[in-house]
Amino acid sequence: MDSASGRRSSIGPIYKLINGAKHSVDLTMFELRDPTAEADLAADAARGVNVRVLLDRHLEKSRNTSAYDYLSSHRVHVRWAPSGTTYHQKTLTVDGAASVVMTLNLVASDYPGTRDFAVIDTGRADVAAIVATFNADFAGRAITPSDGADLVWSPTNAKASVLSVTAALAAAARRGVHVTITMTADSEWDPAFTELARAGAHIRLYRDSSSALYIHAKAIVADAGRSGQRVLVGSQNFSVASLGYNRELGILTSNPRIVAAIAATLARDYAGAASYSPPAASKPGRPSGSGASCTATASVYDASRDENNVYVHSNQPGKEATAKADGYTHSYKTNASGYALIYLNGPPPGAKITVTVGGATCTATD
Repeated sequence: MDSASGRRSSIGPIYKLINGAKHSVDLTMFELRDPTAEADLAADAARGVNVRVLLDRHLEKSRNTSAYDYLSSHRVHVRWAPSGTTYHQKTLTVDGAASVVMTLNLVASDYPGTRDFAVIDTGRADVAAIVATFNADFAGRAITPSDGADLVWSPTNAKASVLSVTAALAAAARRGVHVTITMTADSEWDPAFTELARAGAHIRLYRDSSSALYIHAKAIVADAGRSGQRVLVGSQNFSVASLGYNRELGILTSNPRIVAAIAATLARDYAGAASYSPPAASKPGRPSGSGASCTATASVYDASRDENNVYVHSNQPGKEATAKADGYTHSYKTNASGYALIYLNGPPPGAKITVTVGGATCTATD
């Protein structure tokens, strides 16, 4: 197993793998808008390599259509991922011998300003499991992916590996572990940031600006340089949807080269960001005498289709959380830390969204 560089512009190793393919290329991608990668895949197909590409259609069909049309017209076997599931996985396998597990989408405009990682995995058990899962997904067959030696799949085994991340990080900070977190600023994460900061975690953020580094990578490093060091890196966001519903793939490994490379990059990114200051506490919804509370924030995921993400935090784990607005409603159960992400499709931007969790009610506006 080896690691591709985490530097923003280092897409070269991925192009090299594609261009060096002798027999087969399998690509599962959430979003594909990279003319160089697309041309390389087409060139592989033109010289007889069996190139298969699986693209998400649940959320990204409109953005993937151009690549789909180009590839299908250039002898590439391209298909839409099975309907009803978000295929957020980003994985490239070449000749059944090496798989690249990525945090990045193959979107050329993202490379210069976005932090992402890619791990090149040559472990036979891992690659075999990735190929078997791709074969089933490409054929539209149901499968329970194999974990191989290091793999973390959503929705198969990711919950057991990374569920309740906020609670776990907060608990680590409280018991004296030095916890550092680097992200791009977004108000929707303020409830989690506030909880972590109060527990003693050190949080630094980059501005949500085209001139600042955008943290798209999903990686956790534990005990770098020590016995028991590990890193988790992959496509999984630490959210209910990503862990429980989407097709995702990550790697949990103690490989010292990978741990060291990612830890060094995370340390540099942390040093370059600004310290986080929690906002003034908002008053949660709390029915009199019930003890139940919740807070909610909302953001527009896709304005053209009136799709909203509603983030809920309550003191009621394992309870049904329901979001309503303009006659539309959707529910999801809170996790062990009281968090839930509800997809609410239908209400226009700016709609007042009411959330109920058990006996508590709170509101948000996207």
